[in-house]
Amino acid sequence: MKNAIILVILSIFIFSCNNSKKKEYSAFDNQMKANNHPGKKLMETNCYTCHSPSASETDRIGPPMIAIKKRYINNNTTKEEFIADMQAWIKDPNKEHSKMPGAVQQFGVMPKQPFPEKTIAQIADFMYDFDIDKPDWFEAHYNEQHGNGMGKGNGMRNGMGNGPKNGQGMKNQQTNTTTEQLPYGERGLKYALATKAVLGKNLMGTIQKKGTLEALAFCNEKAYPLTDSMSVVNNATIKRVSDKPRNQNNQANKKELSYINAFKNDIKNNTEPKPIVDQIDNKVHVYYPITTNSMCLQCHGKPNQDIQNPTLLKLASLYPQDKAIGYSVNEVRGIWSITFDK
Repeated sequence: MKNAIILVILSIFIFSCNNSKKKEYSAFDNQMKANNHPGKKLMETNCYTCHSPSASETDRIGPPMIAIKKRYINNNTTKEEFIADMQAWIKDPNKEHSKMPGAVQQFGVMPKQPFPEKTIAQIADFMYDFDIDKPDWFEAHYNEQHGNGMGKGNGMRNGMGNGPKNGQGMKNQQTNTTTEQLPYGERGLKYALATKAVLGKNLMGTIQKKGTLEALAFCNEKAYPLTDSMSVVNNATIKRVSDKPRNQNNQANKKELSYINAFKNDIKNNTEPKPIVDQIDNKVHVYYPITTNSMCLQCHGKPNQDIQNPTLLKLASLYPQDKAIGYSVNEVRGIWSITFDK
């Protein structure tokens, strides 16, 4: 009898250990699937300038991606419906069709973003299947606005999606890889996007609060110091160069001009651009395009059509040799040029 009891206890213990290991493997598998999903990187590349999960509640220029997911997905929403909603919104963002009227009232309607349909589909696919990162302040904010984490949209499917439980999002899905351990292309892109986020947050915040003319003054006075500060933080040289520079210090060299043309062909062919990597001696050089959206056209579009006369006068005053006008949406205005040690 005693031996039988011991066998039962051992069986329960072994079953419990195996079950625990299965859960660990399942969480690890889910983490790897999330990290390897193409939509994850596309979301970080294309969305986080305005929808960053690291922005504070008071210092943000758009709702975080987790808020978009919670408002657009409920228990009855299929993946196909969610992808279709995201495609429709990106093609024609407007106040009437928004499911986030509070965000529109606070931040305005987002600029039209001419992303390839495949890019939006992959981002939406990732958002639907996996938990995504959320700011520390988000849960309390959402509950205050909408109550019990559900909101008018009935909350997200299963409360917090299909990723790791308790809604910890991508903080639990990311590996412990440091920036220095990333492949060179990803590392350079990370530096570029972090700088883009800092510049974009300040520029768009200035436009929203003070208007286009003040935003021009910001670019003239602050863009270089902010970019230089990001170079120091990342121990890299971070530049923005163009074939049609506004500031002549941003004129692209011969090699950079060739890469600008290569990225223009990518955009023309509706291909998602990838970083270009050069390795010379002990240095790594990474290049990635800067493309225009509808908000850019306020200062970089066609004179007297997109750019209003007061803005033209201010541009002429600040940049007498300005070439950075005449653009339409989704054109390559220049490239990021990132250099760091191997």
